Amino acid sequence: MSDGKIIQWFPGHMAKTKREIGEQLNLVDIVYEVIDARMPLSSKIIDIDNLIQNKPRILVVTKYDLCDKTETDKILSWYKDNGYYVVALDLMNGNVQGLLNLTNDIMDEINQKRVLKGLKERSARVLILGAPNVGKSTLINRLVGKKSAGVGNTPGFTKNLSWIRVNPKIELLDTPGILWPKMDDQEVAKTLAAFSSIKEDILNIDDICFFIISKLFEYYPDRLIERYDITDISDMIIVYEMIGKKRGALSRGGIVDYEKVSDIIMNDFKSGAFGKITFDRLK
Repeated sequence: MSDGKIIQWFPGHMAKTKREIGEQLNLVDIVYEVIDARMPLSSKIIDIDNLIQNKPRILVVTKYDLCDKTETDKILSWYKDNGYYVVALDLMNGNVQGLLNLTNDIMDEINQKRVLKGLKERSARVLILGAPNVGKSTLINRLVGKKSAGVGNTPGFTKNLSWIRVNPKIELLDTPGILWPKMDDQEVAKTLAAFSSIKEDILNIDDICFFIISKLFEYYPDRLIERYDITDISDMIIVYEMIGKKRGALSRGGIVDYEKVSDIIMNDFKSGAFGKITFDRLK
């Protein structure tokens, strides 16, 4: 069922995006670094500081309505304690005014310095970046107030850098999702894969399903009991057999179809059937 495949995904367009960000950086005043509230450590691009240098940045935490707030808030407090501006958002129902206000406040300081140098004040030019599928396009649509950016839950949906006007005070430079060239921590890689930040074509889905079940058993065992009546995961074959029989994932002769079981686990996970969850923990 599993081949223990090492996950690495850094296609050519990501290297190109990083190069183009570097070329545009001198036009940028502020950076929105977008992370997913369900994986607020794993979804943070590890080499981002090299990319954005010393630009003021706001850590924009999307999908806050889907996370385990108790656990995510511990990590967000840690970010704040380490000097980050942090804004957590429910992009489906929430208000982005707080993010706009913070952006304007930071830009006011930048403009004060510009005036002292004899330069004119200008609108904020904001670079928005993050891992694939963390909600950048949905964030842009909320900021602009209409559907300006296409939204897809497939990693690599946005292909090019593009400027978008939010209002007279703010312009956004949208970028395709990026990761980093070498994923040394495979737990991080599997977390990214579970939350659809890595293209499914390159994954062993059974491995990701085992990972999801293991994480749920570690952090939210009650959800596994509630959904599948699973109380022991020491033998994943037995786990698959139980889920297959409970959910009718059977082939001819009543044999459990493991591929269908993997599909059930992935679909349940993506649809939020396990409730509000966070897979990252501060060590």
